[in-house]
Amino acid sequence: MAHEAYVQLLCPECSKDWEMTPSELPAHDENYSCPDCHATRRTAEFMRTDRDLENLKELQS
Repeated sequence: MAHEAYVQLLCPECSKDWEMTPSELPAHDENYSCPDCHATRRTAEFMRTDRDLENLKELQS
């Protein structure tokens, strides 16, 4: 049974941290809003680490 990977997110505005699967997120260069404070930025700016961003790009391609 395959397991979908998760990426870690961190809101640059309110510091909320959480995990989601790449399939639940828009592309790295599209806008995304924090579920808590509703700050809107490119999805890439919510990635906790560079590795999370790499995984997002790889798994959405």
